[in-house]
Amino acid sequence: MKKKCDEVQLGFCPVEASIEMLSGKWKGRILWKLYNTPTMRFGELRRSLGAITEKMLSQQLRELESLGLVKRNVYREVPPKVEYSLTDFGRSIGPILDKFAEWGIANLRKVKALSKAA
Repeated sequence: MKKKCDEVQLGFCPVEASIEMLSGKWKGRILWKLYNTPTMRFGELRRSLGAITEKMLSQQLRELESLGLVKRNVYREVPPKVEYSLTDFGRSIGPILDKFAEWGIANLRKVKALSKAA
């Protein structure tokens, strides 16, 4: 049974609200990395993402943390140690990310062609 996005009843569209939470160039990639590698340090996460700047990674992690998707663990050591992981709420997105990945793989040629055209 398909559910409609009834903004009048709910006051918002759940699909739009969910996509808005995950929107941004890096959020999906960060969540995917943390979903597949449960705990990562800042530098490790940055290296795994490639071209992201420290400033952008910090900003995206703060936003994901404020949404309750990512947890930041600070260890009082010298040098300081900070690890990032998904919260239970963040892990609940895992199956959705898996479906996005399946869809992306199944439609890779079309997605690449559309990306080049844009």
